[in-house]
Amino acid sequence: MAKEDIKKLVEDSKKQLEQDHENFTKSIKDDLTSFKKKTLDRI
Repeated sequence: MAKEDIKKLVEDSKKQLEQDHENFTKSIKDDLTSFKKKTLDRI
C-alpha cells in the first residue's frame, strides 16, 4: 500500500468515527429528553 492509500483510509475512518459519534450523541440526547418527558408526565 502506498502512503497516500493509508492516509486516505485514515481520513475516511476519521470521518466515519465522527459521524458515528455525532449519531450516538444525538441518540443519547433524544433518549434523555424522552426519559425526562416520561418522568414529568408521571408526576
